[in-house]
Amino acid sequence: MARPARLSLRPGSTRGSKLGAPAAIGFAGDQAVVQACVAWLDWLTHEKRASPHSVDGYGRDLAAFLRFLQEHLGHLPGLDDLAALVPADFRAYLAQRFGEGLARSSAARALSALRGFFRFVDRRGLCSNAALGTVRTPRLPKSVPKALTEDEAAHSLETVAALALHPWMGKRDLALLTLLYGCGLRLGEALGLTRGEAPRGDSLVVTGKGNKQRVVPVLPIVRAALDDYLAECPWRLEAGAPLFVGARGGALNPGVVQRQVRRLRAALGLPETATPHALRHSFATHLLASGGDLRSIQELLGHASLSTTQRYTTVDATRLMEVHRAAHPRARV
Repeated sequence: MARPARLSLRPGSTRGSKLGAPAAIGFAGDQAVVQACVAWLDWLTHEKRASPHSVDGYGRDLAAFLRFLQEHLGHLPGLDDLAALVPADFRAYLAQRFGEGLARSSAARALSALRGFFRFVDRRGLCSNAALGTVRTPRLPKSVPKALTEDEAAHSLETVAALALHPWMGKRDLALLTLLYGCGLRLGEALGLTRGEAPRGDSLVVTGKGNKQRVVPVLPIVRAALDDYLAECPWRLEAGAPLFVGARGGALNPGVVQRQVRRLRAALGLPETATPHALRHSFATHLLASGGDLRSIQELLGHASLSTTQRYTTVDATRLMEVHRAAHPRARV
């Protein structure tokens, strides 16, 4: 009997993959299945350029599915077993995960991982199974981005500098939040900028999810806030050094930013949804309300799909309904 191989969720380790934690997760399985799993994760990392976080999650989901199959079938699953699975097998897997308390969003991701893996092995000619196509994805509640009002965003920028321990940190926090709101960046994108990438003109090159780059326009007020911070920063920042630094000159920790925004919420009485990411939502919502078109906003945000950007139309429609109810004379009858 062939010795089972070990599934190590460290795809392409010989090619410099930087996935660390997944290596601790393993699954003893049929060698051909394990090789297919590793090849898929390697393809996600190096060809599709998925983020390490996404590859980590998909790898965990795949390992969980194979562990389920071992118990469900009573033996280590091989490629022939994968090809022979019927819809009831996949539904049994989802039922078990729901029984373990898995959220609907996580179950949807787990199913997405399986769909991706089975498409991959089908294209490689390893095995084919159409049964998964008949399994419906768990229905998810539609999430609506939580944006600040224009006044809340303005007051946040006016106040944040006063909450810092040192004046230069206040200028740093103001520059960072102005960048998030003025350019629609994710917090990770802003903190990933180097000193050499700081905008000198009217645009900024941003590296987003999957290492995809996009160009965003930079307002004069954003550039002025960044220049003001850099002029006061006590640390010498080389071109390759992080643009935003902490008290000791190292890269600014996202937790520090989150803490300052919590203090900002308390000072201004903002809702719990007022987070650094809410400034990105505010950027998109306020652009849309001012006449910006969805395609342009999609490009500015770096969304791969227009459907993701379309969520902001719901936000704008909700705001219009609130204004209508508050202002229309018949609403007060």
